[in-house]
Amino acid sequence: MKNLIIASTSTVHGSDFLEYLLNELKVLFENTNQVIFVPYARPGGITHELYTDKVKSVFKKIGKSVNGLHEFKNSAEAIKNSKGIFVGGGNTFVLVNQLYKNHLIKPLQDSVLTGTPYLGTSAGSNICGLTMNTTNDMPIVYPPSFKTLALVPFNINPHYLDPDPNSKHMGETRETRIKEFHKFNTQPVIGLREGSYLKVKNDDVILKGNLSARIFEFDKLPYELNSNSSLTFLK
Repeated sequence: MKNLIIASTSTVHGSDFLEYLLNELKVLFENTNQVIFVPYARPGGITHELYTDKVKSVFKKIGKSVNGLHEFKNSAEAIKNSKGIFVGGGNTFVLVNQLYKNHLIKPLQDSVLTGTPYLGTSAGSNICGLTMNTTNDMPIVYPPSFKTLALVPFNINPHYLDPDPNSKHMGETRETRIKEFHKFNTQPVIGLREGSYLKVKNDDVILKGNLSARIFEFDKLPYELNSNSSLTFLK
């Protein structure tokens, strides 16, 4: 049984860290008071300790305790025994590299597939897809593989931005980059806009939030999917 929230971002404009998701998190983690936080993505290069402290202060609002995965001597065993998991945002290359280094890909997969509730934001959402190849991050380290957790049958592009017709920026848009991805890969890609998230229950995947998502399928024109729609048709 899968039970996940896959969120584009941890912070929407004008609100505090994770504030827009708090009600969802009460439900996601309703059967546990203890959550393990994976701080490996380290946004801006902050320490694991500072990143974990930031998460602890938020989860305290909903009566949950948090331990950083870096605090455990055996990280794989900690994941195996966890009752709730949160993988935070930052740089996806750094995150995936550390997960492979600590031999955590399979323990994470096994834990989530057997029902441990999982929250991912940004980089922590990227890794829920088949590969990390649709991340927006710079490759500042080189992980052993771009394959990730494959908890959903598609790739994810968090923080998806629409082309701005008034912009003087001459570089590639997100849509262009994802179309480039489909020159070499065939899996669908979900462009998740800020404040949007996916709720996954077993094989059901529902788009939540106030905005539509941009759907990219191989050899098809991209299209919009409204909030509260199912994505289970994407295989």
